[in-house]
Amino acid sequence: MKEKRIQVADYLLQIKAIKLDPANPFTWASGWKSPIYCDNRKTLSYPEIRSYLQAYFCDIIREKYPHAEGIAGVATGAIAIGALVADKLGLPFAYVRSKAKGHGLGNQVEGVVEPGQKMVVIEDLISTGGSSLDAVHALREVHGEVLGLVAIFSYEFSVSRKGFDQAGCELMTLSDYSTLISRAQDQGLITPEQTETLKRWRQDPATWNPTK
Repeated sequence: MKEKRIQVADYLLQIKAIKLDPANPFTWASGWKSPIYCDNRKTLSYPEIRSYLQAYFCDIIREKYPHAEGIAGVATGAIAIGALVADKLGLPFAYVRSKAKGHGLGNQVEGVVEPGQKMVVIEDLISTGGSSLDAVHALREVHGEVLGLVAIFSYEFSVSRKGFDQAGCELMTLSDYSTLISRAQDQGLITPEQTETLKRWRQDPATWNPTK
């Protein structure tokens, strides 16, 4: 498992799905300043990497959730990889919008989720975990049984872990922030000083000041 986590981190760095730039922080939608930006949608453009992630997701689901009866992707980033995983496993697929559709049937969950159906949720990225947990709650509202959520990558914020614990939803990831930063340093992509900046940021991202 450790070797696979490293391989995923290496792939993300290789295709620049992860951008590390402590000197020129990115601004997230939340307004947070961040020395790192993650765009896992890029993995879909690389067949080798896409297939690796698909297989890794399937291995985890077969081992941890052998009784899964369906896969749900979180819109929009995890719809494609979720569908690939469901196809490989031969399971039904649905996806969850960020909010209920404003017209038509007004669905938040698109596709068929039967009452009591055992679902595994697929996500591309976990930051605070809020949008991912919204998807879990939406599936529960249509009476799906969520076995757990598996994501490509997590920033490993304590707030996300706490949120999943409180929601009673198991969280698993293919790789994580600690592995990524370690690999970036090993490959000479960041200096020891930049590594320390990246570690400090993750401890308190909401108040991090890049000038200090």
